[in-house]
Amino acid sequence: MKIVEKYSHLNGEEYLIVHKPQLWQEVQDTIQKVDAGACRTKISKERDRLGELIYSPPGINKAFKEEFERLGWKERRNNFWVTSDTKLLRGIYDLPEKEQKKEIEAKGLTPIKSFNQTDFIKERVAVEVQLGKYSFVAYDLFVKHLSFYTSNIIDVGIEILPTKELQCMMSSGPSYYEREILNVIRQGRGVPAVPLILIGVEP
Repeated sequence: MKIVEKYSHLNGEEYLIVHKPQLWQEVQDTIQKVDAGACRTKISKERDRLGELIYSPPGINKAFKEEFERLGWKERRNNFWVTSDTKLLRGIYDLPEKEQKKEIEAKGLTPIKSFNQTDFIKERVAVEVQLGKYSFVAYDLFVKHLSFYTSNIIDVGIEILPTKELQCMMSSGPSYYEREILNVIRQGRGVPAVPLILIGVEP
């Protein structure tokens, strides 16, 4: 695959160029090593393209997983506890997981265990390959990357998305780079409050 579009939010790319150039190169090399042609294996059942050979998102995801894991990138969970008391949540969010639970119980409330999970992390850089429904991208950008950043687990988040051209050769449903750039830009320069790189890829 190839990178055809790129957007740096809050100097995400600039940070990697200066502080983690080898990791940034690994991400770019990994994208180039993914053989999209080998993932064009799905026979469409949609009425307007019935029988057409289209790209398989699970196949592309698997190819990315194999390449990233070969270089030592690993999946990571960020566990935390929640409750309905918003004032309490604001006060405990930055605490370690066990302390969060204790604080909730001390208030006589029931702690609820929760977590966020990201596809790949290596040396405080997170990568999400998002070929699913459009709502998943918003969750990645405005919840998942931000959660890992505010929990001091990452310094930069990277979101890999299909461009509109690639998305048109997939099943209906996945979002695409051009749409998600608008969703970030229209929030203003400081939202989400985490350095990001959005990457648009094509075969």
